Amino acid sequence: MTKHFQRDMDRLHGSILALSSRVEAMIDKAMLALCDRRMDLAAEVTDEDYEVNQEEIRIEEECLKMLALHQPVAGDLRRIAAVLKINNDLERIADLAVNIGERSQGFSQFPEFQVPDRIREMSTAAVSMLRSALDSFVKMDPLLARRVRAQDGEVNSHNVAIINILQEMMMEDSRLVIPAVHCFSASRHLERIGDLATNIAEDVIYLVEGEIVRHQHDHIDGSTTASRE
Repeated sequence: MTKHFQRDMDRLHGSILALSSRVEAMIDKAMLALCDRRMDLAAEVTDEDYEVNQEEIRIEEECLKMLALHQPVAGDLRRIAAVLKINNDLERIADLAVNIGERSQGFSQFPEFQVPDRIREMSTAAVSMLRSALDSFVKMDPLLARRVRAQDGEVNSHNVAIINILQEMMMEDSRLVIPAVHCFSASRHLERIGDLATNIAEDVIYLVEGEIVRHQHDHIDGSTTASRE
């Protein structure tokens, strides 16, 4: 690895981490909009999405330039390929944050609707997965990445529980059908965020070990998970 390649790679890692932090903040704002009816934050998330899209394009262009300039092979090539995929997943997560913010707008005419507390727990779990997946990338830690894969089951369990809660709410009061549907969509978006964090973790495993683990089962701490991406 040349000194110039390492310099460019370090800059690329910094860009990915900065983008990840920005996307995490978007999720937090979207959840405040959803749970606390902060419509101002929903608008902020939508505005930030444009800048995230532009950054995603810039990072992709940097990766392509590095491929052309340095012509990396083996592990170095996998590193750039991983950055390209992680970059794309982060952009998709930002889109999901926008979608969650938009769902909050469906509550404006239903002040009696209470968002289930469990959706906050689900958001915390999904963001934790994302943060750990990026940590595994920074530390080149496949064990941590495999733990992220195992955590996806927790997010999925939250989603199932929230669906059951919302179904009961709709059966008890038909006036809550519309906001409950919006809330269901938000829960589904959080589940997708967990799936995309799993994708990032799987990219790290491939980067470090050269093993493609998509569609395979892992056994960690007695649990079994499978990626859907």
